[in-house]
Amino acid sequence: MNKTERLHHMLRFINQKQHFTLPDLMQEFQISKRTALRDIASLEEMGAPIYAEYGRYGGYRLLQQMQLPPISFNTDELHALYFAMQALRSFSDLPFQTTFASVHAKFMAALSDRQQENIFNMQQRVTFKHTEQIKNSSHLELLLKAAVQQLVIRITYPDKNATHDQSEAVSKTKTSIRVIQPIALNASKGYWYCQAYDLEKKAYRVFRCDRIISAVLTDMEPVNHLAEIHSEHLQSLWKPSEQAISFQCKISDLGMEQFQQNHYPSMRLEEHDGFYLLVGTYEPHELEFIVSYLAGYGTSIKIVEPEMLKESLRQHYLNLLECI
Repeated sequence: MNKTERLHHMLRFINQKQHFTLPDLMQEFQISKRTALRDIASLEEMGAPIYAEYGRYGGYRLLQQMQLPPISFNTDELHALYFAMQALRSFSDLPFQTTFASVHAKFMAALSDRQQENIFNMQQRVTFKHTEQIKNSSHLELLLKAAVQQLVIRITYPDKNATHDQSEAVSKTKTSIRVIQPIALNASKGYWYCQAYDLEKKAYRVFRCDRIISAVLTDMEPVNHLAEIHSEHLQSLWKPSEQAISFQCKISDLGMEQFQQNHYPSMRLEEHDGFYLLVGTYEPHELEFIVSYLAGYGTSIKIVEPEMLKESLRQHYLNLLECI
């Protein structure tokens, strides 16, 4: 980082802290005491209202908030931002009413002809393989707003044991009304998920956003302590229920590579006497899903238990043979 760039970063740093010391600058920017003193002098020459405080708890203080200069990016940072934006291309829905196309157009318009040419040349040599969003999720903005502002919403959601009436031309899915307080959104394997607290069931739940049929704000009081939950605690939302079924599969080296590319929070790898096991749990209503998932490993896995899962996978293969 050259001096001009460092001074810009330093302006933002001290504008945020208001009170700072030489060791603060030395640690933040990895510079010597002498360089820190020279930089403070340079900032004062630029008009930064800094004054020194002496004594045991002395240091430097900013007299007032400053109007910061526009953010500037060097060439490498521009390239990093551009290719980071490629992740947006996977999603037709985003929780902030924007699209990759609009972001991309504005970003490119701000670049010089030379910078645009550099990015075009890099595009010819760098490719990204994304998991495309599978189904649209029309309530992401409201879900994110509720999560950030700690609001309670009422949603219409399909029942777990939803059935279809085969006697009618158009099948009807059973639904239920759920009152939830969203905590966080995450995107995984082509779907958006909402981690939330169900106020009526008094339990944490994970909802697939594309399955939410309707969502409206309520004036109900939120559960205040949810705002204090840290990201590491959100993993508890994926804990199995009391009815969950445990499974174990022997897995080959090839299978472990596949596991690293595609697995779920309810699964993990364990080493036992020189070989590895794929272990995890699934809910009773997820049997068809887990069978389909394990079938994707082919001969890379062998189910150890439970016996019911073995039989279900065997029947899955027999059904496939009947289709040939």
